[in-house]
Amino acid sequence: MINWKNLSLNNFYKRRGWFYPLVSVFVAISISLSTILPTYAFSWIDILLQGVQVIQLSNISSRQEMKLGQRINKQLLSSRFRLSRDRQINRYINQIGQSLVTYSSRPNLKYTFQVINDNSINAYATLGGYVYVNKGLIKTAENEAELASVIAHEIGHIGAKHVVKQMRKTAIANGLVRAAGVEESQLVKIGVELAYRRPNSRRAEYQADSLGLRTLTRAGYPPSAMVSFMQKLLRKRSRVPSFLSTHPGTSARITSLTRQISRQPSSSRKGLNQAEYQARIRSIR
Repeated sequence: MINWKNLSLNNFYKRRGWFYPLVSVFVAISISLSTILPTYAFSWIDILLQGVQVIQLSNISSRQEMKLGQRINKQLLSSRFRLSRDRQINRYINQIGQSLVTYSSRPNLKYTFQVINDNSINAYATLGGYVYVNKGLIKTAENEAELASVIAHEIGHIGAKHVVKQMRKTAIANGLVRAAGVEESQLVKIGVELAYRRPNSRRAEYQADSLGLRTLTRAGYPPSAMVSFMQKLLRKRSRVPSFLSTHPGTSARITSLTRQISRQPSSSRKGLNQAEYQARIRSIR
C-alpha cells in the first residue's frame, strides 16, 4: 500500500514516468485532428471503443482484401447467387481457374472459383480472388479454351484491383469516406452491389482483357480463344448477351485483342477439342 504522506512529487514522476508522455501524445493528436480535419464527423474514441473496423482503400492489404471478399461472398450466396451442386462441374471450373492463377499478376491470393446455377451468359469477380461463372456461360462456350478466356478475364479484374478502385469511387460519391477510411460493413454492401451490377469502365475492361490474354497465353491456351468467344456471342444472339452488355465497346475490344495477338502469334491447340469439352460438362443441366 502506498503511503501518500511520504510520497514526494519526484517519486511519483519516477513511478509514473510513462503516463504523462502518453497523455501528451494523445492530447497532441486530438488537437491536431480537431484542427486539421473539422469536416469529418466521427470520433476516434468511438472507433476504438466500439471496435469499428475501418479500411483505407487507397492502401488496402491483400489480407484485408481477402477478408472483405469472404464477407461479400457470404452475402452474395445468401441473397443473390445460387451455387451449382454439380460436383463434377465445380471441380472442373476450379481446375481451370487454379491453373490460370499460377500465371496471373497476383498468384499469391487464395482464389475461389464457383459455378452459379443461372442459365444467363455471365461471369463475375469480386475482392480477394472470388470468381463466379454462370452455368449458361459454361454451356455456351464451345471448348475449354474459350471458357478459360472468360475466367482469365475475370482474374485480370482481380489482378488490377478494379473492384477496389470502384468501391473507393462509390464510397466517395456516397460520402462514406472518413479520415480513418471506410467502415468494413459499408464496404461489404458496396461490394455486393458492384458484383451484381459490374459497372466497370472501358479502360478497366481493356486492362482486364490484356491481363487475361497474357494469363491465358502463359497457361498454354491459344489466345485467339478470347476473340472467338466474343465473336460467337455477338453472332449467335439477336441482342447483345449479358456477358458482353456489361462490357462496353465489344467490337473495339476485339480489334484491340486481335492486334495484341498478332504481335505474339501462337500455334497452341490446348483446350480446343470440342468433343472432349462436351464430355467434361455433360453432367451440366
